[in-house]
Amino acid sequence: MAEETTMESSARAPKGRKLPMPDVFVILFSFMILVMILSHIIPAGSYERIQKNGLTQVSTDSFQYIDSTPLGFLDLFTAIHQGLTGASSIIFLILVVGGALKVIESTGVINKGIYRLIHLAKGRQNILIIMFCTTFAILASVGIAPNLAIAFIPIGLLLSRSLQLDPIVGVAMIFLGAYAGFSGGVFDPVVTVTGQKIAELPLFSGFLFRGVIFLVFLGITIAYICRYARRIKQDPDSSLMGSATMASRQEKDDLEAAPMLSLSHKAVLLLIPAAIGAFLYGGFNFGWGIKELSAIFIILGIATAMICRITPNDFVKRMMAGASEVMYGALVVGVAAAVIVLLKQASLIDTIVHSIVNSLDSHGKIMAMQLLYAFNLTFNGLITSGTGQAAIVMPIMVPIGDMLEVTRQSTFITFKLGDAVTNIITPLSGTLMACLAIARVSYVAWFRFVLPLALIWVVVGGIFVAVAVGINYGPF
Repeated sequence: MAEETTMESSARAPKGRKLPMPDVFVILFSFMILVMILSHIIPAGSYERIQKNGLTQVSTDSFQYIDSTPLGFLDLFTAIHQGLTGASSIIFLILVVGGALKVIESTGVINKGIYRLIHLAKGRQNILIIMFCTTFAILASVGIAPNLAIAFIPIGLLLSRSLQLDPIVGVAMIFLGAYAGFSGGVFDPVVTVTGQKIAELPLFSGFLFRGVIFLVFLGITIAYICRYARRIKQDPDSSLMGSATMASRQEKDDLEAAPMLSLSHKAVLLLIPAAIGAFLYGGFNFGWGIKELSAIFIILGIATAMICRITPNDFVKRMMAGASEVMYGALVVGVAAAVIVLLKQASLIDTIVHSIVNSLDSHGKIMAMQLLYAFNLTFNGLITSGTGQAAIVMPIMVPIGDMLEVTRQSTFITFKLGDAVTNIITPLSGTLMACLAIARVSYVAWFRFVLPLALIWVVVGGIFVAVAVGINYGPF
């Protein structure tokens, strides 16, 4: 990987601007300070939680203001510890994945595999972007959490460099592809199942409409990335990260000059989809989660070492080198979680939910659902966990939809679209920040790149909400 630099150095400041781009940790700590200030202004509130069908749900009529617990200076720093420990599973996953992929990358198989992929596509970047975006969209739509995108960012970076494109493209074709698929959640056994279960809908019902959402969001995303890639290929200086971040012709020639894949390399390439397939099978049949995914990547690293005859000591060194390269991104996840810790400590989340829900009174069906959609977009900027948001919001949305005589499937899709869109831009998303940290893309550069796409997604999502309400989107 390239010589380590700070994230802000990967984006060039406009001419005449002397202030440096803020590091992601600075942005997140600013959010923490804002929450501390708000805890002294906004009254605390709480909904009663009840257990129903094994799920923790909100009792919709139980909101009450409670004694405020304003946050103090020390809380800012203890929250960082709590955020890191609370996000320990995903942090460990990032370190393990970084280590395992470093072992695989060190064998040369990734470079050679990408070269073969480029050769088969005859160097046509649009075909490669379509292939990567579609692959990760399908994975996300069937329940592979978009968090998995973190593991493949290094591969996306190698591909973008081999095509003489900037790291933004490498992140986008994987990360945005995953969230384009997540927007529809066609057969997502986690968020879709959780939301539909709370809404008392048949599980996976309404999949045809969600399939249309999947195709539209994916098509828009692919077109957007291809347009940006074509622009910077024609004019490298138009890259939001500057032409210096793009591979030189010599680097491209070096990659293409790599020898053909050996038998051991082919075996390693087969191991990667086999590992993902094993996790898919375990996820659907045995309820596997992050700890099993971490275990699979450890096994993948060990199996690669055995096939390529890497000594045990060398294996450990390569694992540690890979883990150190993604340490920045792993710590970002914990600090992002610290913001949520502060919101919970100050009991502000339920107050925010209650205030926004009250604003939906006295509106027609479509307008009320559009406002509910807007609320979800905003709320998802704070609570990026789909299951967490479903547990808090869906029990409140369902009775509102019933009172508006809106089908529960329409209420659910309003939640689902609101849950998906802002994940690609909110700095509170641990997945996004980890991907950017691994790729050394500054949040400011990413924000400038993705903002138009996020606005398009917001508008398209609103159209789908209006259509769902208009056609009385039913259970099937």
